[in-house]
Amino acid sequence: MLYREAGQFHTTYRADQGIFPILQDRVAVAAALVVAFVVVPMIANEYWLQAILIPFLILALASVGLNILTGYAGQLSLGTGGFMAVGAYATYKMTTAFPEANIVLLILVSGLFAAGVGILFGIPSLRIKGFYLAVATLAAQFFLVWLFNRVPWFYNYAPSGTITAPPRTFFGVMVTGPEASPEARYLVCLALLAVLGLLAKNMVRGNIGRAWMAVRDMDVAAEIIGIRPFRVKLLAFAISSYYCGVAGALYMFAYLGSVETIAYDITLSFLVLFMIIIGGLGSILGSILGAFFITTVPIILTNIPVALDLPISVETAKHIELMIFGGLIVFFLIVEPLGLARLWQIGKEKLRLWPFPH
Repeated sequence: MLYREAGQFHTTYRADQGIFPILQDRVAVAAALVVAFVVVPMIANEYWLQAILIPFLILALASVGLNILTGYAGQLSLGTGGFMAVGAYATYKMTTAFPEANIVLLILVSGLFAAGVGILFGIPSLRIKGFYLAVATLAAQFFLVWLFNRVPWFYNYAPSGTITAPPRTFFGVMVTGPEASPEARYLVCLALLAVLGLLAKNMVRGNIGRAWMAVRDMDVAAEIIGIRPFRVKLLAFAISSYYCGVAGALYMFAYLGSVETIAYDITLSFLVLFMIIIGGLGSILGSILGAFFITTVPIILTNIPVALDLPISVETAKHIELMIFGGLIVFFLIVEPLGLARLWQIGKEKLRLWPFPH
């Protein structure tokens, strides 16, 4: 009975087309932001922040980027890990070249380098599509990882071949490096996800998003009505790669602290792809839900045998985890192709009509 919009009237088209046109949605989102920004840093311990929440926020940002390209523009990509590596190595080089620069600004700028690389590898999308385009982006994944591994300039000629996040502050607060607190790194990741997620939501609701979906559904018809598929596809590659580049920079600076190129291998690309499939293609909320699901399921599966005192080895638990992931992907593709986002939408529709029959 609480989730009912009866008596809420919109007097303008702007209000009717708002992201949260119902008052209850606005209150719920505001409450969630207060909890995320204020309550969680106060009550969460280091394990929850470092092992669960920070990687969840970073992978959710990468999922939003991939969903823009695959879910909204219909361009299948397997190069997410490579584009994330571009953001990480670009930020690392800029922090060593400009030690006094604002670290958050450098992370945002690193996305521009990833966007440029994304445009370069998105050029074949004019001629090929589907699995052929996936193979082209897969080549980008392998090439970028090979490049960062073989050219010593990218890791400043370090003998180990690793890059390490130097200590940097943001308005006097240490946010990177070994002395940075988990709370500070969590808040930086949360703020970037909230801002960039809101921008993505507005993009997909406007002219750009409608052009992406038109090309996704039928590119020939979209070209007939005046949409330029090549420009639209390249824009999707650029924006998607930007989001992935920022996520890749956070993955190193806010989460791992020190990485080699193997951290951005093909496994990471498939992991982000699984997130948008389970969460829901063509949904910003689905990207976040899918990232949360895949981030938390391994931890739950790891702790269940310990809590129940089951004689299951670590290898067996890992195999069970992979089997569950594969089964869930098949389940959502068959039963609900739109994923968790669609289930959330169905639940809201039923709640709006309850207790009346529907």
